[in-house]
Amino acid sequence: MSKIGKKPIPIPDDVQLEIESTKVKLCGPKGCLSREFHPDFDIQKKNGNIIVLPKKKSGSLQPYYGLTRALLANMVKGVSEGYTKVLEIVGVGYRAKMSGDMLELSVGFSHPIIYKPPDGVNITVPDPRRITITGIDKELVGNTASVIRNFKPPEPYKGKGIRYQDEYVRRKQGKRAAAIGV
Repeated sequence: MSKIGKKPIPIPDDVQLEIESTKVKLCGPKGCLSREFHPDFDIQKKNGNIIVLPKKKSGSLQPYYGLTRALLANMVKGVSEGYTKVLEIVGVGYRAKMSGDMLELSVGFSHPIIYKPPDGVNITVPDPRRITITGIDKELVGNTASVIRNFKPPEPYKGKGIRYQDEYVRRKQGKRAAAIGV
């Protein structure tokens, strides 16, 4: 079946695990997460590890086998360490700031963009050109970063916009440079 799905997930000492049929709840130093999983998988705790086993052998279950194990591993890492995404703002006059619990972005529009982060996500602005998003749910942190990035994605001519840290933006040469090269 799945190579990823067969791997056991080690549980750190400071993480508590509760399994109720298809619902798994994990609590750790960063917080608690719970999730409902596919009913055709048996999730067990053995020797300080979480093991995912299919209840029946079926080709249609194979994609969900690795997915179930990966989601559980992400939950364990989230409640023990947490997740962080960093966004960078590039452009003259582009900046971000926190107004209470709201993120305020000035990114070249005639008005500032106000964004309220969802529950479970913490946004900080260490400097006006950097946004740090932290939380225990990997999916929620990634979606929040994606929503903020989509307010002004990086454009290919000057590279201005909001991008992930260490994201490479492929630049185009523009009309004038293309006409001179002819």
